[in-house]
Amino acid sequence: MRDPNLVAVVPKREAERLRRHLRQVGLLDSGRKIAARGATVLIPISRHPGNLSEFAAEIAEDEGLEERVARPTPFELIANAVAVEPGLKRFLPDKWEMIGDVLVLKLPRELDGCKVAVAEGYARVLGAKTVLQDVAGIAGDWRVPQVEKIWGGSTETVHLADGVRFKLDAAKVMFSSGNLPERMRMARISRPGETVVDMFSGIGYFAIPMAVHSRPERIYACEVNPVAFHYLEENARINRVEDLTPLLGDCRETAPEGVADRIIMGYLRAQGFLDKAMMVAGPEAVLHYHEACPNELIGTRPWSTVREAAEKAGRSIEQLQLRRLKSYAPGVSHIVLDARVSR
Repeated sequence: MRDPNLVAVVPKREAERLRRHLRQVGLLDSGRKIAARGATVLIPISRHPGNLSEFAAEIAEDEGLEERVARPTPFELIANAVAVEPGLKRFLPDKWEMIGDVLVLKLPRELDGCKVAVAEGYARVLGAKTVLQDVAGIAGDWRVPQVEKIWGGSTETVHLADGVRFKLDAAKVMFSSGNLPERMRMARISRPGETVVDMFSGIGYFAIPMAVHSRPERIYACEVNPVAFHYLEENARINRVEDLTPLLGDCRETAPEGVADRIIMGYLRAQGFLDKAMMVAGPEAVLHYHEACPNELIGTRPWSTVREAAEKAGRSIEQLQLRRLKSYAPGVSHIVLDARVSR
């Protein structure tokens, strides 16, 4: 049972260590604020924690700690801000994607008659200049978003992530802000002196962060979509990247062969391009191969697919790691396989 006045009185030097301990064991009372009293700190606790002598702390009662006022969540603010009939508010989406200052929403049919009011409410709370409705996800080999503008003006924006600026038109080229952990990993995985070939560069999702943070000798960035290629060049310019060579066209025709120390295949239907990847690899190369894979096949299909292509090209291959990045569809995951191929 919660004691509304119970506190741990601890010397300042031990306060942070004790706070972490109490939170870890579930005894920190988050409904009250921590307070400093002279040389000690009063930490609110929900019930008696037992002996705290290792922290030089004592248990006491104090009625003077200020109550912590719970802040409303962004979704709670949105629900209050959206001017629709009360019965429709239960259909408001509690997930969204912010690409720079452009907001992308998936709206159910029940909100078809009040899209503008919904978009305006979200925009006001989240600080968006434009709101797009996600109509049908990403389509085609050029990975074009199927969206409809329902509020605001320009769909061109600049998205800041991990110290890198990505300029793009959110209505014309794909951008997945949810892949930040993988972009951060790839940004720092290269080594000085490496030659990298990004076979599906897009606007530079992996190539630009890698150039900024890892600074390999050269990155060849292939992109077939002219709109995405335009922003690839723009992003190299605004991030002051000099060691990147943009190549417009199908990577099977533009990617240089026999040069790569590292190959990025960040396209979920890249199976048909593995033969080219083996030709792009130098004497030894690390391959980062992405795939949308049924969950029951994650442990077998990606590796067998890449191994078959390597063996066909007369290459030896070693699996380094297999990572599940996120859910792609019901029962399907976006994975990335890292493998080393050599002659």
